[in-house]
Amino acid sequence: MPAIGVPSSSWRYPNRRFWNSLRSTTESKSAELFALAQRLYPITRSITGPGVRETLQILQDYVPLELKSIPSGTPVLDWHVPDEWTLRDAYIENSAGERVVDVADSNLHVLNYSEPINQTLTLSELRPHLHSLPKQPDLIPYRTSYYNRTWGFCLEHRRLEALQDDSYRVVIDADLEPGVLNYGELFLPGESDKEVLFSTHICHPSLANDNLSGIAVLTYLACYVSSLKRRYSYRFIFIPGTIGAISWLAQQQELNIKHGLVVSGVGDPGELHYKVSRQSDAGIDRAVARVLSRQNEPHALLPWHPYGYDERQFCSPGFNLPVGNLSRSPYGSYPEYHTSADNLDFISGEQLDKTLSVCQAIVGELESLRYYRNLAPHGEPQLGRRGLYGALGGVQDRQDLQLAMLWLLNMSDGTHALTDIAELAKLELTVIERAAELLTEHELLEPLV
Repeated sequence: MPAIGVPSSSWRYPNRRFWNSLRSTTESKSAELFALAQRLYPITRSITGPGVRETLQILQDYVPLELKSIPSGTPVLDWHVPDEWTLRDAYIENSAGERVVDVADSNLHVLNYSEPINQTLTLSELRPHLHSLPKQPDLIPYRTSYYNRTWGFCLEHRRLEALQDDSYRVVIDADLEPGVLNYGELFLPGESDKEVLFSTHICHPSLANDNLSGIAVLTYLACYVSSLKRRYSYRFIFIPGTIGAISWLAQQQELNIKHGLVVSGVGDPGELHYKVSRQSDAGIDRAVARVLSRQNEPHALLPWHPYGYDERQFCSPGFNLPVGNLSRSPYGSYPEYHTSADNLDFISGEQLDKTLSVCQAIVGELESLRYYRNLAPHGEPQLGRRGLYGALGGVQDRQDLQLAMLWLLNMSDGTHALTDIAELAKLELTVIERAAELLTEHELLEPLV
């Protein structure tokens, strides 16, 4: 059997794309990641509807996702699953029959989740339903109205300002009626039933960084993890933002998440940013910090705050899961964010591939973690009568080993890995490992998966 974290030759790849993804050179892997983003880019996605299903069905060409559905109206925590939105066409036509705004040109042109309309309006009647960016006059904004029934269009501010005082035929050919919310899930069992959760949101239309980048990276990460002999079990979920995470959480009878990571906005030119979990010092937080410290690229660690992507749902107080967020430029911090400038020119296959490599290193770090539990936690056990002093030859060796045993007995609560304890104690990991072996032999510690 191969070592944990090493691809297994006995793995049966579900399709050729799996096989190619694991054999690819860096150059070809970058091209494959970017090609997946290109393939998904034209699809009109939202939190529900055919665009979500089409996206998930494409991902099934890469990984064996199980498609899940939750009916509209289903109570999910403090929310309800909304009606399903289906858009067929949307445009604004002037009195000369010219389409001055057309969703065929960009699916950002329609306010996401707009109600259907087919009316002729004056410009003054139309303007309250038009959304633009005066400070970025050449860009189309991305706007949504999931839970407030209305309709609207998004357009460049220069185009808005150029509209003549005219009558306009306004058409949004859409359905907003009971249906389902869809998401995709892949579960990869390991030696332990403790899980590592990877999540990314799939609801945005033609926005490349936010979040085709996260979708592409997690798809190929799932390919990679599928090929490993795993200590942990892994769960990958591809979900609509906010309501998808809430709906997924509401469906779970029991949660056994040991580590978790939300991946989003990871294809732009910015440096990597990791936002710690609500716990702030969970195993995933320490593991990602170690991985990033070994990278040759600049990076930043961000404190927890209750705004952002779906980590805020997983980390809500009632769940308080150990889930952080990995991004490049954080959401809202770059001018392309939620605009038509977040296109395929804004991301690169090279950046996607670098992020994938970091995610693979995070998996390797998590798989290498070893946790122990103190079996005599009430007071310090008597080490002398067990012959645990002087177990090594040199004076410094004895001092380091004795100190290592004290650190292990104090910190082995199932939440601190040996690597964590070595860093806290400022001792070599090999000394910590030797001390753990001795304490285990004397039934003072027991290993945990």
